[in-house]
Amino acid sequence: MRRDRDTNAVAPRPAKRGVRTRGRGPSVLAHRIAVHRTPVRRRGLLSRLGPGLITGASDDDPSGIATYSQSGAQFGFAMCWVMLFTFPLMAAIQEISARIGRVTGLGIAGNLRIHYPAWLLRVIVALLLVANLINLAADLGAMGDAFALLVGGPSRLWVVAFALLCAWLEVFSRYERYVSLLKWTSLSLLAYVATALAVEVPWREVAWSTLVPSFSLQEDYVVAIVAVLGTTITPYCFFWQSSQEAEDERVDPRAHPLLQAPEQAPAELSRMRFDTVVGMGYSNLIGLFIIVTTGATLHVQGITDIQTSAQAAEALRPIAGPFTFVVFAAGVIGIGMLAVPVLAGSCAYALGEALGWPTGLGRTPLDARAFYATIAVATLLGIGGNFVGLDPIKALFWAAVVNGVVAVPLMAMMMVMANAPAIMGRFVLPPVLRAMGWLCTAVMAVAVAIMLAQW
Repeated sequence: MRRDRDTNAVAPRPAKRGVRTRGRGPSVLAHRIAVHRTPVRRRGLLSRLGPGLITGASDDDPSGIATYSQSGAQFGFAMCWVMLFTFPLMAAIQEISARIGRVTGLGIAGNLRIHYPAWLLRVIVALLLVANLINLAADLGAMGDAFALLVGGPSRLWVVAFALLCAWLEVFSRYERYVSLLKWTSLSLLAYVATALAVEVPWREVAWSTLVPSFSLQEDYVVAIVAVLGTTITPYCFFWQSSQEAEDERVDPRAHPLLQAPEQAPAELSRMRFDTVVGMGYSNLIGLFIIVTTGATLHVQGITDIQTSAQAAEALRPIAGPFTFVVFAAGVIGIGMLAVPVLAGSCAYALGEALGWPTGLGRTPLDARAFYATIAVATLLGIGGNFVGLDPIKALFWAAVVNGVVAVPLMAMMMVMANAPAIMGRFVLPPVLRAMGWLCTAVMAVAVAIMLAQW
């Protein structure tokens, strides 16, 4: 129940719509959620982790692993400080995207559709789709190559197999079970902690390089910094986390957008911040371990040109031994199983919200046909990219370019939205988060300008 602001009358909150389990009725889902999930008073570490953890882990996708591997191979430990520097920026902008979703009950595209010109929405969503599809193709290719290294066989066959498996699980798994699966899949990133601990690392030098930045105007070094920034702060993560916060609220009969249920705000905002900080900290820590692993092995052996994550795994075999090779390659496959659904899902959320479709992984395929069709089509296009001679190196480059081009105006629009009382009500950004959000936007703008200047 809530009170209207203009009167003392008590008005009922809107009834939940579209809340159901795959193949089961609404009452069954309500019962399951009531037993297993309590949105306002969550207890236990795992129950407090959700969209933030999944988003952070998906950010270390196979393409990101390739970027971190190249940084470590080319510059050793000199890039470690970037992971520490980007952590507060990444955590701030992701928390802002989460707040937009949880406060309004709509994802970023849904809010853009309601409050801003249609042309702006179309441009941002179109650029997001292009970048995501390129990333999907590159990630699926990396998964296929890594599996072929481990077991043999044609890599394109494994590309198709992994893509179909990811799409099947995303479309036909029950929502709460699928979210739990994504959480556990994020643990595959611990493979890169194992690889760093399995090789000889001068940890004192790593600590110094992490805490004390080293700057260089060398062109390759500047480009590497821009690449790491573009890998850690990406538009698909904004869309996914915002939409997932709105989705979690929608499927839970006891949760409501914070604009309608402000009494839930203290617990929910605290949970979102914890979830996001842990997720982004986990993401950047894993990125740091990847840089350390390749810096301590490939760099010291003079191997400085690594273009794909599978190539990094293969290069590690003669230097660090079969264990490190197997674990590194398995990590590529494991995190790909998380990143591919997030990339395809963020396409579906963005396009569906932009066009006013019923959206959400908590809906049945019959209730949200266009939404699930978008996931299927995006995955098929990702497969197709590996059969048309798509150069994975050029694909990653152009994905970074498009991500950078769309990230800056999107972040600026997010900051405007999150500070607009007409959209966020009393939940506009607090001063510290507002300052961090604008700082992150400015840093990305400088990074994109540098990247474009290198052409």
